[in-house]
Amino acid sequence: MCIRDRIIGELGERYEIADWIANWQLSVWQDRIQLVRLRRDIYVTPDESTHGMWSSRWLFVLAAAGSAVGLGNIWKFPYIAGENGGGVFVVAYLFCVALVGIPVMVAEVLIGRQGRQSPINSMRLLVQQSEGSKAWSLIGWAGVAAGFLILSFYSVIAGWGLYYIGELASGGFTGVDGNTATQALAALHSNPILMAVFHTVFMGITIFIVARGVVSGLERAIRWLMPLLFVLLIVLLGYGIASGGFAEGFDFMFALRWESLSFDGLLVALGHAAFTLSIGMGAIMAYGAYVPSSVSITRTVMTIAMLDTLVALIAGLAIFSIVFANGLEPGSGPGLMFVTVPLAFGQMPLGALFGGIFFILVSFAAITSAISLTEPAIAFLVEEYDASRSRVAVGLGIACWLLGLASVFSFNIWSDVYVVGEKTVFDSIDYLTANIMLPLGALFIALFAGYVLPRVTVMSQLGITSESAMAIWTVALRVVAPLGILAVFLYTIWPSG
Repeated sequence: MCIRDRIIGELGERYEIADWIANWQLSVWQDRIQLVRLRRDIYVTPDESTHGMWSSRWLFVLAAAGSAVGLGNIWKFPYIAGENGGGVFVVAYLFCVALVGIPVMVAEVLIGRQGRQSPINSMRLLVQQSEGSKAWSLIGWAGVAAGFLILSFYSVIAGWGLYYIGELASGGFTGVDGNTATQALAALHSNPILMAVFHTVFMGITIFIVARGVVSGLERAIRWLMPLLFVLLIVLLGYGIASGGFAEGFDFMFALRWESLSFDGLLVALGHAAFTLSIGMGAIMAYGAYVPSSVSITRTVMTIAMLDTLVALIAGLAIFSIVFANGLEPGSGPGLMFVTVPLAFGQMPLGALFGGIFFILVSFAAITSAISLTEPAIAFLVEEYDASRSRVAVGLGIACWLLGLASVFSFNIWSDVYVVGEKTVFDSIDYLTANIMLPLGALFIALFAGYVLPRVTVMSQLGITSESAMAIWTVALRVVAPLGILAVFLYTIWPSG
């Protein structure tokens, strides 16, 4: 081999080595860049939460439905449907659920399952992964605070339901008139000791359940309470049909009265659709952390929404069939549940028995909602302080019970103590949570999911494989849901007229 060929060969080898080294370095940097992107965009979700997991998809459906199916389904939805166009309102409501309620609930479950922790720590983690502003973490804190505040006065109202089980079942309302039924509720309100006792009993039941954990406590209670709730609901519907007022009740709720549906009525439908699914208070996010990875979030949330609506409709038919059978005027809120309904049962055959069953149903609905309100705070405190769940549950329960006493006293010894304007402690907490904290919580969850969560995270959690489906998600969470929630918020804060 000549010197020229040897030199060319050596140079070629050197260039090959240099080219290999350059390609290797480029590959290393590309891997590093890809790793950074993966760390930013994808968090490998643990298979299980440290708190436990739902044993099946249907247990999560029942748990989330239990959270959503509360007193509002029984004392509010049937009446607002009848007063705002009947069947027209129901159609508008379902449309609003599809546009606002379901997307935001999907976002909450998604965040919970991605983080596998309490709402506070899940938001912290996802904000860090998304490289977003730390201010987004306040969503988790706001949800925990809202759940705690709501439970403090919700326990008081639920305590009335426990009290009325005994009153109805013992025949205390048999043959009473409207004035007597009204005075019975007023007598309860004026007795702080009696109200405090039933507030204590309800809070004790709630804490006993949640202290036992996700599987032994929440899941076991839901496995029994929710099926029993549905059975009692069907029993009451059958009793309502037999009462003779079913046709009038059906007409009140489902007749198409276009002239009765105003713009304000549409906003009422939108408002109830936005918050009937328990969004904005951290409960669904906490429950989402326990959802198995194999479960379809979208299909499951749609099932929950349909179940929640079905319960509200059946409850309305059962209640108003009984109300109209006795020639009474329909109403809503505590007046419907604790005056009109007991009065109706008191005038009917076997009214004591079925009246007792009705308030057992009310109590079951309240308990399943209450246990979901405690879960965000309990999960966070267990994570933060590595404390036993039972100890945390008892401590949280005592704190919530003490705050609840302020709501108890708002009806009697503190009835002239006003916190905001002419609102008592009870009214102020109710207004703050229902009209400010929940709407803003739901609004910022939608914005975070729509603008901050990485596309890869959303597509992975929801199983999205097409750009068209991703576009629907983006529009729903960035535009439609925020505008709907904002409209309800502004209407609530500054009502027309």
